[in-house]
Amino acid sequence: MGFYSIPKVTLYPVVLVGCGLGLWAKIVFGVIHGIVPITLFTMNAVRNMPPIYGRAARTYRMRPVEFARHVLLPAFVPEVVAGLRIGFSLTLLGTLIGEMFAAQSGIGRLLMIATNRNETSMIMALALMLFVFATLVNMLFLAWQRHLSHGKERS
Repeated sequence: MGFYSIPKVTLYPVVLVGCGLGLWAKIVFGVIHGIVPITLFTMNAVRNMPPIYGRAARTYRMRPVEFARHVLLPAFVPEVVAGLRIGFSLTLLGTLIGEMFAAQSGIGRLLMIATNRNETSMIMALALMLFVFATLVNMLFLAWQRHLSHGKERS
């Protein structure tokens, strides 16, 4: 949580020194934004797994691999997918910010060029495209999460 409270923009020069200008800097900066929510949701999912699941697995003498596949994964995957939904949004934001500051290509770079040229129609088109893309991906993650949650309820 301490890492997550640091403004990520202050880390961008470090990312640029380590990765240089280009694709890797965008990827690293995006991951820096999205990894913490995914990690927190995953840790919370494992921590909140009902203890009865472990006791039942021991009663059935499940091996660790069987326990992970048949008990652990179905129990925590829906919450991990919820973390992925949030993490995706933040990763997209981080990647765009990275592109806006020092990239040679990408949507963020186009957005900065359009802003500098005061091209309102280009700014609105890019914003609409990003909104549609983010909404579609979020809806897919939500559908996946609901599918996994309903499967868990049937078990």
